[in-house]
Amino acid sequence: MELGIDSFASSIPDPATGLNVPPVERMDQLLEEIELAERVGLDVFGVGEHHRVEFLDSAPTIILAAAAARTRKIRLTSAVTVLSAADPVRVFEEFATLDLISHGRAEIVAGRGSFVESYPLFGYRLEDYDDLFAEKLDLLLALRKNIQVRWSGKHRPALTGQAVYPRPVQDPLPIWVGVGGTPSSFERAGRLGLPLMVAIIGGPPARFRPLIDLYREAGRIAGHPPERLQVGLHSVGFLGESDQQAADDFLPGFTYTINQIGKERGWSPMSRARFEAERGPDGALLVGDPPTVAKKIVRVSQDLGGITRLTFQMGVATIPHETMLRSIRLLGTEVAPVVRDRLSSSKAPPRSEQRR
Repeated sequence: MELGIDSFASSIPDPATGLNVPPVERMDQLLEEIELAERVGLDVFGVGEHHRVEFLDSAPTIILAAAAARTRKIRLTSAVTVLSAADPVRVFEEFATLDLISHGRAEIVAGRGSFVESYPLFGYRLEDYDDLFAEKLDLLLALRKNIQVRWSGKHRPALTGQAVYPRPVQDPLPIWVGVGGTPSSFERAGRLGLPLMVAIIGGPPARFRPLIDLYREAGRIAGHPPERLQVGLHSVGFLGESDQQAADDFLPGFTYTINQIGKERGWSPMSRARFEAERGPDGALLVGDPPTVAKKIVRVSQDLGGITRLTFQMGVATIPHETMLRSIRLLGTEVAPVVRDRLSSSKAPPRSEQRR
């Protein structure tokens, strides 16, 4: 299993003091976090896309390009690219360029986005949310396959054979589909034979098993080999030297962020009791000491029939920089080796046997 980190480049005031890290300093910290993630042996680092005051990631490919110049091995991905509100030609050009700069380490996780501010910002109607994504994903895949593209759709002017450059190092450039909980999104990813990145923010991860099975079955019916149907998870998580320390370090900022966003969406407030339940054995949060988190990752992978990648969202809240670096070190040096060893020594039987 690949393990990594996703960041939204949060720029949120400290809930205790009201103070905020200046954006220039916060960006320096983020690049240092990516460098450390590589040094401690993590496989991937992703940067999200938002167009809000709380986050500095409105131009993720620029952040990833800066990281590419300072790293050599770690894979660099979006988390996610809000494809519904973007021009697929520009997305492909930017990530192909990133692939050149990084010598073949770029990836796209394409999604519709959990926030909606990008739609009016770029002149799209929220009512076209899914139709935009389906059409633009079709174009993005066509651009990946061919230098010269003939394509037409409802939401963008047609391409009549224009060539799109540069071409990436990787052929094909990896494109994952980021999904939440909509069955049609899982089915579409499987039908297209694209790897799946599932965002699990709350509730028991095991509840996603029927949707992941739907993805795998759609891929099988479409004729895609099982090894193409990769499943990744994007999960909120944080590491400490003890379970209590991890919770105490992460809870204040996490609660503040969730409750601020929850006011917009009508969510019930995040309480300490709810937080503790979510970081328990059946909850979504991967917050604890290395043995606790490693054990939970292995269990989640088994519950979901095997996953190939898990990325920790550590940057959704305000965390002191040194505390964040400590968490990254623990993930790379103490969690990742244990998870890889346990999963490699207890391979699940082939899915054909599991269905018998």
